[in-house]
Amino acid sequence: MRSLISTTLLASLSVLGATQAVAQNTYKVAYIDMLSGPFANVGEIMLTHVQYAVEDINAKGGVLGGTKMQLLQFDSKLSAQESQSALQAAIDQGVQAVITGGSGSSVVAALVQSVNRWNSRNPGKEIVIMNHSSIDPELTGKSCNFWHFQTEANTAMKMKAIANYIKKTPEVKKVFLLNQDYAHGKQWASYGRQLVGLARPDIQFVGETLHPMGRVKDFAPYIANIRQSGADSVITGNWGQDLALMLKAAGDAGYDLRYFNHSAGGAPGTVTAVSQAKMGRVTWVAEWHPGQAGVPKAEALAKAYKARTGKDFLAPRIDMTPRILAAAINKAGSLESLKVARAMENLEFDSVVGKVRMRAEDHQLLIPQVVNTIAKVDGKTVTVGWEGTDYGFQTDAAYSGNEVAQGTECKMQRP
Repeated sequence: MRSLISTTLLASLSVLGATQAVAQNTYKVAYIDMLSGPFANVGEIMLTHVQYAVEDINAKGGVLGGTKMQLLQFDSKLSAQESQSALQAAIDQGVQAVITGGSGSSVVAALVQSVNRWNSRNPGKEIVIMNHSSIDPELTGKSCNFWHFQTEANTAMKMKAIANYIKKTPEVKKVFLLNQDYAHGKQWASYGRQLVGLARPDIQFVGETLHPMGRVKDFAPYIANIRQSGADSVITGNWGQDLALMLKAAGDAGYDLRYFNHSAGGAPGTVTAVSQAKMGRVTWVAEWHPGQAGVPKAEALAKAYKARTGKDFLAPRIDMTPRILAAAINKAGSLESLKVARAMENLEFDSVVGKVRMRAEDHQLLIPQVVNTIAKVDGKTVTVGWEGTDYGFQTDAAYSGNEVAQGTECKMQRP
């Protein structure tokens, strides 16, 4: 009987040991973003970027010389409440990091608050949250949080790059502000007035309108209002279908406007809308654009990504988000979130768009910003067509992360 008990006990211990070994060899990361609804296509693009990077990290040995990253997927449904439910499901499955950002700043802010509460109540089981696309300056400003890291330039940084460009663009004289009615849309308008107005005091702001997000099917009435104002340019934070439908309405009306935006090239259908309208100049800002000269590492990554996924590569910052997390884990020499978060502060990372740094005081990544315009392929300034069209991207100006960096009101509370 004693021999049987000993044998059973040894078998149980063996199973437990094997289970622990498997757990130690896996670092679970939750992707929480919109995978359904009107902006699902954007969420899917972001997910594919993250998946590619995680697979590449694992193919090269993972982190800490053998621990593999496991990516779990959750649908935010573009809702703070749904995202918090997804976070709880992710916690139940043992995640140690969250990657998010596409669902909007209000969703990310809710996730950060939930993560902060969980971490304060569960020492030793903390979670790090990586934000690749929600660019509310408050997230790294007054509402900064030790557990939150932003790998995208925030709204103020992006508008600073656009303002620098508009300063040298005298044909921009009368500006209308048309934006989605939520936090980001309001901030894009506010920083537009502030920073563009500072760069060009002679510019007239001739109107401002907010519209419901993701619910407008026909932008013709909005375009009519812009035309009546006499505007030659529009500052718009619209993205996804709201941007594409707005461009279509302006084209249908024969209104040749200039648009200043933050992520037009990363919004499916935008280039197609411009090519079909055959009018309108959409200028946007990002860390890189397809066909950009002088960035061979990004070009090589884009080609490798297309070869493996069959899809177009759009955003180095999303690809680098899990890579920065992996670099911090290796720097920390540990999977413990507190050590990883501390290692990420002031981390310098040699990305495909150049060296970037995670600023310690507010956890804002200092990343280059390239102002570029959707234009017809000419073989010189525009060499690559996009979305099956003969339109691509023309580089207008490029700024380093330090050149567009803004001050911060963050007063970081560290554990």
